[in-house]
Amino acid sequence: MKFISESFLEGDPKGELTETTPLLEWDVLNSMNSALLLNYLREELHVDVPLASINAANFRTVAAISLLVSGLTADSAEGV
Repeated sequence: MKFISESFLEGDPKGELTETTPLLEWDVLNSMNSALLLNYLREELHVDVPLASINAANFRTVAAISLLVSGLTADSAEGV
């Protein structure tokens, strides 16, 4: 959430970003920002998001992104 707040919302001075903020509807995650977020996930969290998982459902909210990353991390730990 911190990355999204700082990178796309200028630090979110009004505190509007929550785990359920509709990131796509609010145009927080446009194509450029989505690419930046995917790069952040890969570089900083060492999570490669498969192409098949890059869809609106997985990136609609911070909570959805967290669930995706948690699932991918668990899969990686289990060797899936």
